[in-house]
Amino acid sequence: MDLTVTGLRVLREVAERGTFTAAAAALGYTQSAVSRQVAVLERAAGGALFERRRDGVRLTPAGLALLGHAGVALDALDAAERELRGLAASGGVVRLGMFISAGAVLVPRALATLRRSRPDIAVTTREGTTPALVRSLRAGTLDLAVLSSRPPFRPPDDETPRLELATLVESTLRLAVPAGSPLAAHDTVPVEDLTELAWIASPDSGAEPLLGVWPGLAGRPRVAHTARDWLTKLRLVAAGCGVTTVPASLVAAVPAGVRLLTVQGGPVERRRSVLARRPGQPSPPVRELARALHEAAAELV
Repeated sequence: MDLTVTGLRVLREVAERGTFTAAAAALGYTQSAVSRQVAVLERAAGGALFERRRDGVRLTPAGLALLGHAGVALDALDAAERELRGLAASGGVVRLGMFISAGAVLVPRALATLRRSRPDIAVTTREGTTPALVRSLRAGTLDLAVLSSRPPFRPPDDETPRLELATLVESTLRLAVPAGSPLAAHDTVPVEDLTELAWIASPDSGAEPLLGVWPGLAGRPRVAHTARDWLTKLRLVAAGCGVTTVPASLVAAVPAGVRLLTVQGGPVERRRSVLARRPGQPSPPVRELARALHEAAAELV
């Protein structure tokens, strides 16, 4: 097959972004240029690499096969570029994705541990939703991803081969309330008392459930404020602007003026932070970062 580096990068970007339009924006190309590159790749491959759907595109089996080889080739070229720029051969760069609240406690602690033991390993990070991070892992633009998982704790996608998953930490969901509110006078709150509260939640993206609102509440919750960043949500709680949900693993990040309560009634809401990577033998730098993430997670239990 007569393939170009540009074509392989377009293949990976479209696989990650899910649409030709989003891939074009990320690469700085026009949509027609991306479409032309995909057409050239498909002619070289002898068949369709993407299934065109109303909501975007999805890799065909041929596309998945080519993407795996494209990732190896592009990673090798990136490694060569880093080496030519003088990075230590013993170290390297690890690309880490994370869901938003993982950046409040878990990831910074892990990076501090890694920096002390392996200063030759550089880590780049990127926040995203779980679906977006999984696409990036599949596309090979991330080496590791810290994902959020909720019961029944299914795999994050149904593609094959399955991603390698390891639980970092599991914790219960808590309710964060202003320290001066009547709710803060108790350690627990009945779930039926939550229906009339003002909530501070993430914007509704449609990709994930409304984060920040207690799951399963009857009726439509009243969302008074929206914020993606968990620390922003907690600051708004401290200011008396509403309530939000917080995994117990974020206790260390809770600011003054906020109390965490246990919700009584209904099923126990549990959340997991899961470390995901593509199947296969990870590189030594990836293994070192994974080890640091597990150590940091053990401190949160």
